[in-house]
Amino acid sequence: MNDATPHHALEATATLAAFDTAATGLSQDEAARRLQRDGPNRLPAAPKRSPVLRFLRHFNNVLIYVLIAAAIVTAVLGHFVDTAVILVVVIANAVIGFVQEGRAEQAMAAIRDMLAPHTSVLRDGERRTIDSAEVVVGDVVLLEAGEKVPADLRLIEAKGLLVQEAILTGESVPVDKDTAPAPTDAPLGDRTAMAFSGTLVAAGTGRGVVIATGAATEIGRISGMLSTVETLTTPLVQQMDRFSRWLTVLILLIAAILLAFGYFLEHFAFADMFMIVVGISVAAIPEGLPAVLTITLAVGVQAMARRNAIVRRLPAIETLGAVSVICTDKTGTLTRNEMMVASVVTAGDRFEVEGAGYAPEGAIRRGETGIDAGAHEALGEIARAAALCNDAVLRDDGGSWTIQGDPMEGALLALSRKIGGISPRGEWRRADEIPFDARHRYMATLDRDGNGAARVSVKGAPERILAMCAGQRGPDDSIEKLDEHAWNEAAEAIAAKGQRVLAIATRSMADGHATLQHADLEGKLVLVGLVGLIDPPRPEAIAAVAQCRQAGIRVKMITGDHAGTAAAIGRQIGLENPDSVLTGTDLDMMDDAALGNAVAETDIFARTSPEHKLRLVTALQSRGLTVAMTGDGVNDAPALKRADAGIAMGLKGSEAAKEAAGLVLADDNFASIVAAVREGRTVYDNIKKVISWTLPTNAGEALTIIVALLFSMSLPVTAIQILWINLVTSITLGIALAFEPTEENTMRRPPRPRGQALLSAALTWHIVLVALLFLAGVLGIYAYAVDQGYSEALARTMAVNTIVVLEIFHLFFIRNLYGTSLTWAAVRGTKMVWATVLLVTAAQFAFTYLPVMQTAFGTVAVPVQDGMLIVGIGIVFFAVIEVEKQLRLALLAGRA
Repeated sequence: MNDATPHHALEATATLAAFDTAATGLSQDEAARRLQRDGPNRLPAAPKRSPVLRFLRHFNNVLIYVLIAAAIVTAVLGHFVDTAVILVVVIANAVIGFVQEGRAEQAMAAIRDMLAPHTSVLRDGERRTIDSAEVVVGDVVLLEAGEKVPADLRLIEAKGLLVQEAILTGESVPVDKDTAPAPTDAPLGDRTAMAFSGTLVAAGTGRGVVIATGAATEIGRISGMLSTVETLTTPLVQQMDRFSRWLTVLILLIAAILLAFGYFLEHFAFADMFMIVVGISVAAIPEGLPAVLTITLAVGVQAMARRNAIVRRLPAIETLGAVSVICTDKTGTLTRNEMMVASVVTAGDRFEVEGAGYAPEGAIRRGETGIDAGAHEALGEIARAAALCNDAVLRDDGGSWTIQGDPMEGALLALSRKIGGISPRGEWRRADEIPFDARHRYMATLDRDGNGAARVSVKGAPERILAMCAGQRGPDDSIEKLDEHAWNEAAEAIAAKGQRVLAIATRSMADGHATLQHADLEGKLVLVGLVGLIDPPRPEAIAAVAQCRQAGIRVKMITGDHAGTAAAIGRQIGLENPDSVLTGTDLDMMDDAALGNAVAETDIFARTSPEHKLRLVTALQSRGLTVAMTGDGVNDAPALKRADAGIAMGLKGSEAAKEAAGLVLADDNFASIVAAVREGRTVYDNIKKVISWTLPTNAGEALTIIVALLFSMSLPVTAIQILWINLVTSITLGIALAFEPTEENTMRRPPRPRGQALLSAALTWHIVLVALLFLAGVLGIYAYAVDQGYSEALARTMAVNTIVVLEIFHLFFIRNLYGTSLTWAAVRGTKMVWATVLLVTAAQFAFTYLPVMQTAFGTVAVPVQDGMLIVGIGIVFFAVIEVEKQLRLALLAGRA
């Protein structure tokens, strides 16, 4: 044997010889030796992160480093109140992020069952049931319907064996298995002599020799690919990291210059000067920003949870809002992963069948006209034959129709109910059968009714059934000469719609006939009709794709299914370019440059492998696009991990897909992805609002201290008072913006560019304007207090309250960046806005009037008339920035 020849291309006897085994299996002693050598048949468990490391990771932020350093220095200098306030801010941020991530980890902890729990094997020539972890290379495994395949097998026997391989190949219907070798370069889905670990036996029986276990299986190989796939950071994380670094460098540079200025030129004491610099740094550094960003993301996570989604990593929800391409699997994602008869062709008519999944409900139409199916003899005969030549069971589970058995047979049962009513089988009882076998490609049953009349029902591949027919059922129930050419054209027309075609034929038998042989069928059947089956698209997926296109998001289908089927589904769900399809073979012939060009225009990729999916996602990212990848199979896992936003299906998704994804949809509903995109865009908008509120207010606080220092003025606020402002307002008023509702035009805007900067020109100007207005307001009230002969403590108390009032008015302004803030809806705000405003107001009254707070922060009571003056300053501030905004928007509208 050539070692390079894969086992699917070898004869079964060669595989048995290669593993030194026989059709009767291994001995128990040899199996034990191989288990000791190779280890148990398990997939490697995903490493768990230590809770301690998860908690400490939330301190890994350059802004937090600066605050921790400030806390240490203030403690050394004996300013313990300052130290305590700084540490409260830092620890609050870490705890919020840790708790939220922990909830997501717990939600995903229970799903790990890729291998079957028990397996039947031959040991010492006898059948034994063992734990699947004890299966070894060389074992002969016995397969039966309903069982999971425990390892990768080279089949040595197959009797009507059908295996559901959707988790590996994406193909929606079970695959016929046989023992004949396949070509060496056959794709995974065409290796009919193989059964792969984790797939499900849908029908029939078989035997196979184990060629790979655990990590060496196809599932294990894909799991190994995951460890080599680079996980990209999200756009928000990248931007915030870059922004935080440069902001910190700027703040520290300014602080160092001011420290040198005050110590060497103004001759302040070092300790006093250091506390001033700490005050400036604390004022400028948005230390509450990480906490508020985490809370904003957590609010988005909770909103998605209400839509049956689990967000496993916080930034994933925001990333969804930035996606410009969604790469989606077909089976189970865009489609229902359920077969349904969509077309019926008889000698005289062509019919379209409506419905959803296995529910036996749906109209039957000829063109645009609905018909009474019971009035058509040929349809009635198709209904009876489809029900009799069938081993599936259709069940109504409280309004949800499910099947036991082969999905295609379940679809035929649903069709027979749609045509023939509640019990199309009537009193017919099976007397004998010829099970489906890949060699003869049909199934036949012999049934008798209560009067002893016998009839044969046959279903199978059209070309095979046509060869066995002597005639066809005519429109008037007569038997006509078989028009083989017309039937072949009809079969091709159905297949062109992406439907799988079955032919149905019957014949009458003598009343006493008790057995059924192949000879009873050859050249003696009457063809009744053809049926076309398809895994139908989800109705909500069609609407979701349309919404994606409206939002400027390109949807691309990447599936392991056949090109014709994929193209048909693409047309039905409304993909932008459904007529251009590339297969895995086409992709293999392209280098990365050619693939990069092709992926931009092509929306359907069929017969793809895990490597192809990974290449496609990478190619799209190389073009600067933010890519979301959806899927449910093991074959989707590497691409899910690589994508900017990986979305796994929760109900029918594999464990590998869920582990690799950042988001899991509990309802497997593609429409939930659109809801996630909307929520993601809302989260980003709210984050932008938080930043647009935080940076100008912090800049105003810092500028006030810097100007006072440079002009040798008394500081209008102390360092600990600045810490109080930032603690009380940033983690209250900032949080209010996290709960802002979705704006009306959210899903009518194009996706934001991947590299769009957080600090735009408009935001920079707004920071400058607000900082100058803060400077004027705070220094103005401080100068007024001094002019009135107030004490320094009262002047500083009034300055602090002025800053807080300005921040409250700025909050109401920033809620409406692109429209007027002078509307009733804007003033009314949200419950969270008013709750935080009332909370901050109460805190400021305590800060100003409670003796214990006055002692801690050096404040004194503010006279009522001066309090009214402070509110008046806030109103003037709001009016100025609102007028400026309207002028700026009018100017932009004029340019447009």
